[in-house]
Amino acid sequence: MLEPNFRAWGAMITEYCMSSRHREGVSLFVQKTRSHIGFKPSTLVIAAVIKSCSALSATELGKALHGNVLKQGHLSCLCISKAILNMYAKSGALGDCQKLFSELGSCDTVIWNIVLSGFASSRSYDTEVMRLFKGMLVPLQPRPSSITLSVVLPVCARLGDLDAGKSLHSLALKSGLDTQTLVGNALISLYAKCGQAKADAYAVFAGLDEKDVVSWNAMIAGFAENRLTSDAFRTFSWMLKGPIEPNYATIATIFPVCASLDETAALCFGKEIHAFVLKRAHLSGDVSVCNALLTFYLRTGQMQVVESLFRRMESRDLVTWNSVIAGCASNGWWSKALMLFWELLAVATVAPDSVTVVSVLPACALLNKLEMGKQIHGYVVRRPSLDKDIAVGNALLNFYAKCNETEAAYRAFLVIPERDLISWNSMLDAFVNTRYHSKFPHLLAWMLSEGLKPDGITILTLINFCISISRLVMVKEVHCYSIKAAHILGDREPTVGNAILDAYAKCGDMDSALKIFQSLSENRNLVTCNSIISGYVDSGSHDDAYRIFSQMRERDITTWNLMIRVYAENSCLNEALSIFHDFQARGMKPDEVTIMSLLPVCARMASVHFLRQCHGYLVRNCFEDVRMKGAILDVYSKCGSIWYAYKLFQSNTSKDLFMCTAMIGGFAMHGMGEEALEVFYDMIGSGVKPDHIIFTSMLSACSHGGLINEGLEIFYSIEKVHGMKPTMEQYACVVDLLARGGQLNEAYTFVTKMPVKPTANIWGTLLGACRNHHEVELGRVVGIHLFETETNDIGNYVVLSNLYAADERWDEVLETRKLMKSRDLKKPAGCSWIEVERRENVFIAGDTSHPERSMIYSILMAIDRQIKEKLAYFAD
Repeated sequence: MLEPNFRAWGAMITEYCMSSRHREGVSLFVQKTRSHIGFKPSTLVIAAVIKSCSALSATELGKALHGNVLKQGHLSCLCISKAILNMYAKSGALGDCQKLFSELGSCDTVIWNIVLSGFASSRSYDTEVMRLFKGMLVPLQPRPSSITLSVVLPVCARLGDLDAGKSLHSLALKSGLDTQTLVGNALISLYAKCGQAKADAYAVFAGLDEKDVVSWNAMIAGFAENRLTSDAFRTFSWMLKGPIEPNYATIATIFPVCASLDETAALCFGKEIHAFVLKRAHLSGDVSVCNALLTFYLRTGQMQVVESLFRRMESRDLVTWNSVIAGCASNGWWSKALMLFWELLAVATVAPDSVTVVSVLPACALLNKLEMGKQIHGYVVRRPSLDKDIAVGNALLNFYAKCNETEAAYRAFLVIPERDLISWNSMLDAFVNTRYHSKFPHLLAWMLSEGLKPDGITILTLINFCISISRLVMVKEVHCYSIKAAHILGDREPTVGNAILDAYAKCGDMDSALKIFQSLSENRNLVTCNSIISGYVDSGSHDDAYRIFSQMRERDITTWNLMIRVYAENSCLNEALSIFHDFQARGMKPDEVTIMSLLPVCARMASVHFLRQCHGYLVRNCFEDVRMKGAILDVYSKCGSIWYAYKLFQSNTSKDLFMCTAMIGGFAMHGMGEEALEVFYDMIGSGVKPDHIIFTSMLSACSHGGLINEGLEIFYSIEKVHGMKPTMEQYACVVDLLARGGQLNEAYTFVTKMPVKPTANIWGTLLGACRNHHEVELGRVVGIHLFETETNDIGNYVVLSNLYAADERWDEVLETRKLMKSRDLKKPAGCSWIEVERRENVFIAGDTSHPERSMIYSILMAIDRQIKEKLAYFAD
C-alpha cells in the first residue's frame, strides 16, 4: 500500500488476534503505533489486542493499554472494559481486577462471571468469591447464568459448605438451570466431594437430559472418592454402552479404582481396561493415559510390565519419569530408580523437579550410596529452584541421617530457607538414632524458641529419646505434656499413647504402663496389647502377660512370639510348648522370631529331636540369617551334638564373629580346647575382629581343655595385641585355667596381683579348685576372702565344708555348718531331667511323684545290687 490505510491495519491486527496469532497481532499493533503517529485504532482493535495480551501474559503491555484507554476515554466501551477485566482476572492481578470492577457503573452477567472466575482460580480467595456472589443476588443485578453457577459451585465444594451448595441447587431449580449439563456437572462434583455421591450426586447425574464426557467422569470420580468401588465400575460399564466415548480423564480416574481391589481382581479389571485403551489410538498414544497405566501397574507391583510399557512410550513427560522412579523405589527396585534418574538427566527436553529428587534420595539411602547422594545434592545446589525447596531440603536431611552422616544432615538442616515442622522432626529423630544425645535438648529448645508447636511425631521422637537414655523422669514429663496437648485423648489411633506405654515398660515402670493401658480402653488396639505384654515379658512376669493375652480378641504373630518367649525365658517349658502348639493349631506360620524364642526351650530340655524340627523348618523356609544359624549351632552344642554343630559351622560360607563365638563356646563346653583354638586362629586370620565375648569363650575352652600356656597367651594378647582391657569374667577364666592345671599357688598369686578387686566368683572358683586338689590351708585362706566378699551364697559354704571333711577336720566342718545355720542358708534341692521318647522327665531330690517311679526304683535297685556283687567279686 502506497498510502497508510489505518483501517486495513486495524483489520489485520484484529484478524491476527482473533485467529490466536497473538504474538503477531501484538507485534504489528506496537509497530504501527510507534511508527505512525496518526494511527488511531478502534475500540474493537484495542479490545482484541488486550485479549492477546491476556493470552500472552503480557500484563505490563495490558496495563499500558489500560492507561491509554483511560486517556482516550474509551473505558465506557463495554467490550474494552470486559477485555481489561478479563486480563487482570486471568493474570492474577485480582486487586486491579476488583478496583476496575468497582469503577464500572453497570455490569452484565459476563462481567460478573469474569470477576468470579478470576477470584475462584485462586483457592485463597474462596470466601471472597462467596461474598461477591451474594452481591450479585441483590435486586437490579443481572441473574446468574449457568456459567456463574459452574464457577461458584466448585468453591462451595472446596469450602465443604454443603448448605451453600444446596442453596445454589435450589436457585438452579427455580431458574431452570439444573438440567443444563454445565451446572449438572458442577453439582455432581459438589455432592461427591461432600460425601453425598450415592444419593444426591447420582440423582443429579440421572436427571441430566444431556450427559457429556465430563458428566460421566464426575460421577465415576465421585464414586471413587467415596470408596464406592462397585458403583464406579458399574457407571464406567454403563458409559461404555452409550454414545459417549471415555477420554483420557476417564481412564486416569478408573485405573486407581482398579488398584484399590485385591491383587487378582485388580489385575483382571486393569488388563481389560488396558486392552480397551490399546484398541483406540487416540487413547493409547496419550501421555496422561500411559501415565495412568504406569501408575496402576506400579501399585500392583507388576514391575516387568511397567518396564515394557515405559520403554514403548513414544513421548514421556516429567510425570512419566517421576511416576516410574517413585514406583521403582516404593517396590524395592532402588538400583533401577537410580539408573532411571541418571537416564532422565541425559534427556534434554525434561529436567528433574523437586518430586524427582524427593523420590530418588531414599533409594540412595537404602542402598547406602553416599557418594551418589552427594552428587544429587550438588545437582540441587546448582539449581536455585530446587535448592530453596523445603521438601528437597528435608529429603537431603533424611538421606544423610539414614546414611549415619549426622553432621552432614545437620548442615543440610541449617541451609533450609524456611524450616517446617518436618525439618525439625527429622533432625531431632536423626540425633536420637545416631545417639547425639547431648545436642538433642539444645535442638528441641531452639525449635520451641522459633514458636513451632510439637505434633504427634515430635512427641514420638521425644519418647524414643527418653527410652534411649532410660530416663523415667523425662518419660513422665513427656507424658504430662502429651496429655495437655491432647495427643493421646484426642486421637482415635492411640499411637502416642502406645509409645508412652512402651516407654514406661522399657524403663521398668510397669505400674504406670498398666495405668496407660487401662486409660486406653476405648482406643485400645493390637499394638497397645503387644506393648504391655512386651513390658511384662521384659520384667519376667509371665502370669501378668498371660492375663492380657487371654483377654485379647485379636492376636498377631508378635503376640504369640512374646508369649512363647516369656515362658521360655522363665523356664516354663511346658507352657511355652503349649502356646506354640495352640499357635500352630490356629493355622499361623512361625517366623524367625518364633524359632528364636523356641531355641531356649530346646536347650533347657536338651531335646535334639525338637531342635532338628526347628532347624528343618528354617531350612525349608530359606531363613538364611547368620545369627539364627549361630543360635542353632549353639543349641546343638548344648544338647550334646557337638559334631553336628561343627558340621553346620563348616557348611556356612560366611563365618562371622557371632557364629565363631557359638562354635568356640560349644567346643569349650565339651572340653575340646584344640578344636576351639583352631577355629579362633582361623577367625583371626580371616580378618574378623574379636570381642570380649569370644575371648571369654576361648579362655573357657583352654581351661576345660587343660591348655594353660595357650590360654595365658590369649589372655595377655587381649590388652597387648587387641588394645582391650580384660573383663572380670576373663580374670575368672584365667584363675580357673591355672587352678584346673593344679597351679593353685600361681592362681592365688594372680588373684592377689589383679589390678581390680577380685569378685566372689573369682574367689569361689579358686576355692573349688582347692577342694579338688585337697589344698586345705590355701582353701581356708581363700574362704576368708570369699566370705568377706559374699556371705549369702550357700554353695561356697558347702564347698569349704566338704574340703574340711575330706581332710577329716571335723571341728571346722561343724563350725562351717553352724555358720550356715546362723545365716539361715539352705541348699536347694538338686534337679535333673531327661527326654525319653519325646517326653521330658524331671527328677528332684527327695521327690517320688514320677508316674513310673516303681519301675525306675526297681531298676536302680537291680543296678545297685549288680554293682555290689561286682565289687565283692573283685575284692575277693
